[in-house]
Amino acid sequence: MSDLERLLRPRSIAVVGGGAWCNSVIEQNQKIGFKGHIWPVHPQKVSVGGLPAFKTLADLPDAPDAAFIGVNRNATIGLVGELNEMGAGGAVCFASGFKETADGAVLNDQLLAAAGGMPILGPNCYGVLNAVDRVALWPDQHGLVPVERGVAILAQSSNIAINLTMQQRGLPIAYTITAGNQAQQGLSSIAQTVIRDDRVTALGLYIESFGDIAAFEELARMSRALGKPVVALKVGRSQESQLATISHTASLAGSNAGSDAVLARLGIARVSSPGALLEALKLFHCHGRLSSTRVASLSCSGGEASVMADTAAQYGLTFPPLKTNQKATLSQHLSSMVHLANPLDYHTQIWRDKAAMTAVFAAMTGDDIDLTLVVLDFPRLDSCTADDWMVAIESIEDAAHRTGRPFGVVGSIVENLPEAIAKRLFGAGIVPLCDFGTTCEAISACHMPPTRNHHPLLRAPSFTTTTTVTEGDAKRTLAAYGFDV
Repeated sequence: MSDLERLLRPRSIAVVGGGAWCNSVIEQNQKIGFKGHIWPVHPQKVSVGGLPAFKTLADLPDAPDAAFIGVNRNATIGLVGELNEMGAGGAVCFASGFKETADGAVLNDQLLAAAGGMPILGPNCYGVLNAVDRVALWPDQHGLVPVERGVAILAQSSNIAINLTMQQRGLPIAYTITAGNQAQQGLSSIAQTVIRDDRVTALGLYIESFGDIAAFEELARMSRALGKPVVALKVGRSQESQLATISHTASLAGSNAGSDAVLARLGIARVSSPGALLEALKLFHCHGRLSSTRVASLSCSGGEASVMADTAAQYGLTFPPLKTNQKATLSQHLSSMVHLANPLDYHTQIWRDKAAMTAVFAAMTGDDIDLTLVVLDFPRLDSCTADDWMVAIESIEDAAHRTGRPFGVVGSIVENLPEAIAKRLFGAGIVPLCDFGTTCEAISACHMPPTRNHHPLLRAPSFTTTTTVTEGDAKRTLAAYGFDV
C-alpha cells in the first residue's frame, strides 16, 4: 500500500489531545467497529476516552499508521514533525488558524516542512470515515454505517461532509473524507487513492477550489479507465460564494465559467446542490453513466405526469414517443380512457394488479430508453399501511428483471420514499430517486458521455506543460480552436 493508503486504512491509530473532540474520535472508532489499536496520547491525563493514555508519541508501542491531532495549531506542527521522524503513516490535522487567517501563512509552511514526505490531511478538517474497513478518524457524530461497497464523498468542507453522511436515501457510502485547507493533500490526490479501491463505485466531490489541475487530469484518466464516474458540486457561482470560500479555507473559487470549462474538459459531471450530488451518486452507483437523456416515465396521476414533463424539459431530458408495439401491449392492460403517451398516466384501474402493472412497466422501456422511471409516493409508514405500494415495488422489480433495462423509482418529495424501500431497490439494481427537480438534474448530469473527453482541446498539452504567452498569441490560439474571441 502507498503511504496515503496506510493513512486511510490504518491498523493502528494515535489520538493526540485530551479534549471532547479527541474523546469523540475514540468513541466513533469503537462505534463503527474498528478492530485495530487505538493509542491516546496526552502528557497529563491517565486516560482519554476510557482508554489508557501514553504521555508522549515516543512512548507508543510502534509508529501508528494514522494519527488524529486534536491540539492547537502551534503544537500541531511539532507533533507532525515527531510523527514524520518516527515513520508514522500520516495524520489528520484538526486545528484551524493556518492559511485561512492573516497570520497563518508562515505556520502553514512550517507544517508542510514538518510533515516532509508523510501525508497529512487538512489542516482545518475533520478527517476520514472509512465504512468498508470500519475506520473513523473523525471527531464528531456522523451517519455512516459499515458497508461492503459504495460511493466515496470527498469534500473541502467538513460540515458539508457531515451533512451528506446523514442522508436517509439508502445510498451506500464507503468513504467520506475531508481535505480542509489542502495544504499538502488536495481532493484530487486523495481521490486518486480512493478510486482505486475495488469497493468504491463512484466519486462525489465538494470543491471550493481546484488546486492542482494536473492531478485532476490524472483523476479523470483513472475514472475513465476504471469505469468509475465522478460528479462534483463546485461552489463559486456567485461573488458572495467566492468571498465565503476565501474566508473558509483560504481557497480561490475561480470563475463559474472557468469551473464549467474545466469540469467539462475532464468529463466530471457538475450539479448545483447537495441533494443533486446524492441523487447523481445513486445513479452512478446503480447504473453508471447514461448514454443519453432519453427517459420513459410512468405514474398513476396526470398531475405527476405533467410535473415530470415540465421539470424534465428544464434539464434537457427527452421522452421518446411510444412505438406501435408498445401501444399494442399497453392497450391490452389499460383502460381505453388512458392516453397512451410518454410520460404515461396509467390511471389506477390496474393498481394492486401485479401482473398488469408488471406488463405495463415493462412495455414502457426499450433499447431507445436510457432510464425508465416509475413515480411512486409512499404514505407515511408511522401512521399508514403500505401493502398496496409493495405490490407496485414487486412489479417494478419483475419488470426490470424481465427486460434487463435500467429502472428507477421516483418519490415526488424526499419524505415519500422511505429509506428501507430505497435500500431494497438498490439491492434489486433499481435506482431510488427523490424529488422531481434533483432527479432530473442528476439524470442530466449523469448522461455526460465519455466522448466529450475527445474534444479537440483535450489533444492540447497537459496542464503540467503550460506556458505563459502574450494576450495576442493567446487570442489567436483560441481562435484557431474555433472560439469566438
